[in-house]
Amino acid sequence: MLELEEAQRRILEAVRFLPAESVLLSAADGRVLAEKIISQIDLPGFDNSAVDGYAVQAIDLISANRATPVSLRLTGKIPAGKSFSGKIEPGQCVRIFTGSPLPGGADAVAMQEDTQPDSKNADQILFLDSVKSWENIRFRGEDVKDGSTLAEVGTRLGVGHLSLLGAVGVESVRVARQPIIGLLATGSELREAGQQIGPSEIFESNRVGLATLAQRVGAVPKIFPLIPDTLAATKAGLEKAFAECDAVVTTGGVSVGELDFVKAAFENLGGKLGFWKVSIKPGKPFVFGQLGEKPLFGLPGNPVSALVTFILLVAPALAQMQGAKTFSWPNYPGVLTEPLENRGDRRHFMRVSVDEKGRVSSAGTQASHILSSFAKANGLVEVPPHTALALGASVSVLGLD
Repeated sequence: MLELEEAQRRILEAVRFLPAESVLLSAADGRVLAEKIISQIDLPGFDNSAVDGYAVQAIDLISANRATPVSLRLTGKIPAGKSFSGKIEPGQCVRIFTGSPLPGGADAVAMQEDTQPDSKNADQILFLDSVKSWENIRFRGEDVKDGSTLAEVGTRLGVGHLSLLGAVGVESVRVARQPIIGLLATGSELREAGQQIGPSEIFESNRVGLATLAQRVGAVPKIFPLIPDTLAATKAGLEKAFAECDAVVTTGGVSVGELDFVKAAFENLGGKLGFWKVSIKPGKPFVFGQLGEKPLFGLPGNPVSALVTFILLVAPALAQMQGAKTFSWPNYPGVLTEPLENRGDRRHFMRVSVDEKGRVSSAGTQASHILSSFAKANGLVEVPPHTALALGASVSVLGLD
């Protein structure tokens, strides 16, 4: 039985990167860059005003205050997107707006709030406060220099990257293709939502939860029909999923029962099993294997076990398939409001609720079939084997939101 880190290492060593494709920047949220992005321009591309006001020579306003305003002659106006062909001379000002290019001769912008029109002279503006040289000016290349690196290969693009790339005129980017992930659930007792169920049957719920997690890590889930507990049906389901997907995730059928057919069916297809069993709770019966270069992730059938093993073992692999340099779920510091105890010999990832002040409490019953506590949880706390974490202990919470 492997420790979690060894299982993670073996999986990441085995999974391949997917080829790159070009997508429009507007469709690149969450995608992983397959190329370095270098700016072709300065940002801003010219010196410009940070406020609405008047471009001036700061020396003209040294003595300006509300008691003794300084009057300057208005010689023009520069709306955003326009330029000024002239040059400001001493004693002059030009009306300017946020983002408008700074006219020649100006070295500061006085805010509109510190000015007022001269009621006696239409072409004169009264300045009620002084300004420092280069005050309220945004300089060319202050944000980004032409030729500077904006994002490296392996960067997962978010709103900040997208906004920055858009600001320098990037229209499309090369990103790794999103892996298509086949989701299969095995079990003759399973029924689809909306169907009638008998007294010994249950509704299948693993695939919808796993599909949501797959999407969060940038993969494209593909849900396949339920598979009854026979070797032939399991083999046929796996064969179809591998033909249509980049990786396959199954739930159920990976333990040692006489109706657990995933491992045997996978090997009948020519798949090679890498390992089985990981020393964690919930989720010990976890299978990893490969059919050619395509991985199989065989998760337990118990719903919480399936979700936790996906979070810990499958998600990092899906991120790496997209070329991500690193992947981790968010982690938050917290303090226990009640003890958490693990009497077993496997690391237990317990469902917890953490509030906005970092107070951490159990989300409820920790059995692997109890989904209600997972629904109440917004994090997991790892409790080592044979360990009791006391009230008030500091913990790290793996975030689920």
